Amino acid sequence: MDLPHIHCVGFTCGDAEALAAWYGRAFGFRVREQRDHDADAVCGLVGLQGARLRRLSLQLGEEQLELHQVLDPGPHRPGRPVRADSRSNDLWFQHICLVTTDLQGVAAPIEKQIHAGALQPISSAPQRLPDWNTAAAGIVAFKFHDPDGHPLELLRFPPEKGDARWHQPSEAAVLGLDHSAIGISDPERSRRFYGELLGLSHGGGGTNSGPEQDRLDGLQGTRVQIDAWRPPQGMGIESLAYRAPGGGRPQPADHGFQDLSHWQLRLEVSDLEDIAARAGGCGGTLISPGVITLGESLPPWRLGLQLADPDGHRLQVVSR
Repeated sequence: MDLPHIHCVGFTCGDAEALAAWYGRAFGFRVREQRDHDADAVCGLVGLQGARLRRLSLQLGEEQLELHQVLDPGPHRPGRPVRADSRSNDLWFQHICLVTTDLQGVAAPIEKQIHAGALQPISSAPQRLPDWNTAAAGIVAFKFHDPDGHPLELLRFPPEKGDARWHQPSEAAVLGLDHSAIGISDPERSRRFYGELLGLSHGGGGTNSGPEQDRLDGLQGTRVQIDAWRPPQGMGIESLAYRAPGGGRPQPADHGFQDLSHWQLRLEVSDLEDIAARAGGCGGTLISPGVITLGESLPPWRLGLQLADPDGHRLQVVSR
């Protein structure tokens, strides 16, 4: 496997087993692994020394989604729910993009849950992005929240767009995860962090606007600059810099792993010490006290480093 590589994306939830069952019913995820961490190196890595955590890994196609549950915060404060007034242009915004071949069929039961009040929408309905937008023309997308409030996007690529793997014959309605999108304030700062520091390649981008984007994001007067950051294989990252509307709020200064709005990407790299040394100069912040020796707590990785990007999004950078 060529490095860097995004091994998985994850977030904190209230009940990992219950949420895993919902992801299985809604999209076809299957449980891959469950492991509890009792005041071990993983707890120290994420900034919750002395806590008890549950890590439940789900598989969909080639990608993994990790659900994190704080069983006992130990000496740390309890977690907080996702803010009910969160908007797509807030800088704590992060979602995963699930690629589907049948957006209408997959979205129909989601919309029923929304109408019943069991889920909260972001988009007013599935949206086809307009033909004038060369980079995104023909893409159909729909955004909503999972039962714990985490933003999700269903997306169908037209034949000429997206990775070739999304156009291979498959019996599955949901194929996998294309990317995780993050709200950012400064594309140049994010370029230094994701490009220069972490070694991801710029995969192109553009600016989306207009009524379709308004309805997709649940905003008014939307104008968002989108940049793709890609490893050699697998899922990538999309940065979303909202030029309008204004008023996007920053990540809370005391944001922690125990909060249900906490997301993290696990990125495998070849030189962890170099990233730790250069992170501050590229706009990053160390969450862990330097590089952590993991022992047997997170196989197959031997070393780990917890980072925040320039806007507070968390990454767990690991090496073997």
